[in-house]
Amino acid sequence: MESLQAAVLFAATITTGLSAGLFFAFACSVMPGLGQASDRTFVEAMQRINVAILNVWFLIAFVGAFLLTALASALHLPADARAVLPWSVAALVLYGTGLVITGRGNVPLNNALLAAGDPDGVSDLRAVRDRFERRWVRLHLIRTVAFVLAFCCLAWALVLHGRFT
Repeated sequence: MESLQAAVLFAATITTGLSAGLFFAFACSVMPGLGQASDRTFVEAMQRINVAILNVWFLIAFVGAFLLTALASALHLPADARAVLPWSVAALVLYGTGLVITGRGNVPLNNALLAAGDPDGVSDLRAVRDRFERRWVRLHLIRTVAFVLAFCCLAWALVLHGRFT
């Protein structure tokens, strides 16, 4: 049982770290870089990124992190493994918060940006960008913090798992 607990907790930590790292890098480099780009470049790049990110590898890590964290929490319910439980549950709540922000905030904004159409056919790219950028970036920063904190909780849970097994 300890090996399964450790393996699932490790997998949850890795997948959460991959998601947190992706969103952190995006917040630290991609969005500041695109923030300095022209309206056309910004709209086109974000449209392409939002389509490209919907791939199997991203989805495995992004959704898998939540599922693995839930499983890790469930596996640490027995009394002899409970030291890890508060940290894995905290990670689950934080990651879930990031998923909700993504699903209710960022994804609808992504869809609206895509629905604006090909940048060559949009008459007012500034208006399209203005409806998207500030709100998307704000939501992105909040979800990034949630994902990074979830990763930190799972990293600490791994430490505790190692101490108590």
